[in-house]
Amino acid sequence: MDLMFYIVSAVITIAVVMGVVLLHVAYITYFERKILGDMQDRMGPMEVGYHGLLQPIADGLKLFFKEDIIPSGANKIIFTAAPILVLVPALIGFAVIPFGRDSLTIGPFTFNPIITDINIGILYILAFASLGAYGVLLGGWASNSKYALLGGLRSAAQVISYELPLGLALVGPILLSESLSMVKMTEAQSGGALKWFILVQPIPFFIYVISAIAETNRLPFDLPEAESELVAGFFTEYSGMRFAFFFLAEYANMILTSCIATVVFLGGWHAPHPALEFIPPILWFLAKVYCFLFFYIWIRATLPRLRFDQLMGFCWKILLPVGLANILITSIVVYWLRS
Repeated sequence: MDLMFYIVSAVITIAVVMGVVLLHVAYITYFERKILGDMQDRMGPMEVGYHGLLQPIADGLKLFFKEDIIPSGANKIIFTAAPILVLVPALIGFAVIPFGRDSLTIGPFTFNPIITDINIGILYILAFASLGAYGVLLGGWASNSKYALLGGLRSAAQVISYELPLGLALVGPILLSESLSMVKMTEAQSGGALKWFILVQPIPFFIYVISAIAETNRLPFDLPEAESELVAGFFTEYSGMRFAFFFLAEYANMILTSCIATVVFLGGWHAPHPALEFIPPILWFLAKVYCFLFFYIWIRATLPRLRFDQLMGFCWKILLPVGLANILITSIVVYWLRS
């Protein structure tokens, strides 16, 4: 019976986490359009529901019933599988994100604020996140379109390049917390904002933010989708729900990278001061994630798109050497403090 209760609790926890994530994905599009509209002195969505609140639901229904077109020269199997290969890695990364501290017990069922805590949580996320690049590349190739192929090749080069500085930026906090577990990294930053890793690792935080924007193909690094050059990039030939899967994956990755930054650099669910710990931990976690998501939107409204050579040169000539230098300095300091 205990095993059955545990399985039911785990299934319900997974369903709740995935449901909340997908709901956030839908409504990030709404808030992005509203915020961009405000920054550009216009109103944004206003027609469906009060101030357009039902616009994401209307968009989802439209895409669900839209005709699903497969180009005659496309590789149908890979063309069909590519959007799923992009979306699934974006969602399963949330399995190791700790959203809070306290468990909730209802009768015989116990619900934890994390699906599972494994001792290689960061490595797990990085491993599965890298699989998304295969879906983008295969989708671009299988479409049998020059624009989609160019977008896929650009995305593969960009994602593979910026995975390196992104991973290097996380090594410093890993050394400080002496763990790859997301929960232990959060616990290592308890005691207020002065204990958060962003204060002792500001340069890796800067590298992580830039790399995360590039990894999610967001402006000013949206070269794989550059509509002025490649129509829509790697998903030019996609329509209906397959197009929606690419869209969902992009915004799910935005949420995931924001959650990682919150856990690794901003203390996770911890309050900025011990006196504020009476506020539920999950609210602190969500507030920090929302700040990152707002930053994504703000950057989109502010900066123009870079050239591709500038994008790649900045990664290999600046971010990568600075990331390696930070690991060296952090290792020496941690060794000196521990000895």
